[in-house]
Amino acid sequence: MTTSKPTRTARRGRIFPEIQWTEEQFAKWEAEREEFYQRCKPIFDKVSSELIETHYNWFVAVEPDSGDYFVDKDLELASLRCLEQHPTKIHYSCRINETGVCGTI
Repeated sequence: MTTSKPTRTARRGRIFPEIQWTEEQFAKWEAEREEFYQRCKPIFDKVSSELIETHYNWFVAVEPDSGDYFVDKDLELASLRCLEQHPTKIHYSCRINETGVCGTI
């Protein structure tokens, strides 16, 4: 008596379908992102000018509605400290240096 193995077809491609955004949806998302950045930028500029000498290349997480910011050597710890204080808010994270980023491309 022989047993037959079931033949399975391999799944190809992505498990989840790609998100298809319309131009209007993408433009709305871009505008919201830019508005959020413009709210966070003044707080980051103030903090970076104060802390650039003592905390160079550390990370800062900014919550724009309250104006709170959290500084740490580790990006995840700065973000977690921000989330502990403001669990339902979105925050902006960047590096404390001249450009606010980790490097150049």
